[in-house]
Amino acid sequence: MNCIETKNLKHQFSNKHIVLDGINLEVPEGSIYGFLGQNGAGKTTTLKLILGLLKKQHGEISMFGKNFEQNRIEILKKTGSLIESPSIYGHLTAVENLKLLQKIYQCKTERIQEVLILTGLSETGNKKAGQFSLGMKQRLSIAVALLNNPSLLILDEPTNGLDPNGIIEMRGFLKKLNVEQKITIVISSHLLSEVEKLVTHVGIINNGLLKFQGTLEELMKLKEQGTVNVFETSDNDLTLSIMNGMNLNPYIENNTVVIPLTSKENIANLNVELTKKGIQIFQLTTIKKDLESIFIDLIKN
Repeated sequence: MNCIETKNLKHQFSNKHIVLDGINLEVPEGSIYGFLGQNGAGKTTTLKLILGLLKKQHGEISMFGKNFEQNRIEILKKTGSLIESPSIYGHLTAVENLKLLQKIYQCKTERIQEVLILTGLSETGNKKAGQFSLGMKQRLSIAVALLNNPSLLILDEPTNGLDPNGIIEMRGFLKKLNVEQKITIVISSHLLSEVEKLVTHVGIINNGLLKFQGTLEELMKLKEQGTVNVFETSDNDLTLSIMNGMNLNPYIENNTVVIPLTSKENIANLNVELTKKGIQIFQLTTIKKDLESIFIDLIKN
């Protein structure tokens, strides 16, 4: 079952600039869904529409198998979110910040200590939130989002501004929430290299269009498709001819002969044929296309 589904979601602002154009999101229950795109691609607008922070103009939104408009309160009671910057009071402690919202959410007082332990903030004592590091402020904002014991957590750029160590800590924390608390997590980001270490599913958006959606494994297959074997030989023209005869689809690039990734058996047979023709192989390398290159290809096409 999908925790979130949108159908043909469209949105534009008053200047008639189309921000979203037919977004069909599918976020499986229990997943960590990475919603990727450059700044201004439409990530935050999509998440605000899903949470009812923007009025829907066209399309359908359903969460937990129910229509959002018809079941708004019920759905939001099961949802926690952090959109854009952390919403906390700097002159209050972590506990005091949570006590304010505990009354709004009408959850048990014990839940405050539970989320402080979950987010690693139980030892902050009387320290004011304004004195927290950026990573601690992000954690406190997530503690607020977890206060109502949600089944779904929606986080917009939660690693923004964090140092490398803070990013690693946040990644481990979110994985723990997903596995131990069984929370479905949607995380938007423009940092593909970080998200790929965390998510199970990916959606890539650019200029309001969903360019890719699927599992991380399916995205990794695109990475494999971009992998090539590169040969540096003593006779590239004859090598090219032999490879064509073996249907390996070769081409010349930077004074080397390149073929799409092929099996070890094909490489062994090719070496035998090249040696028979007296061709010297100076170097054989495998070049893998990284996910950032795939990301750029997807948003450019």
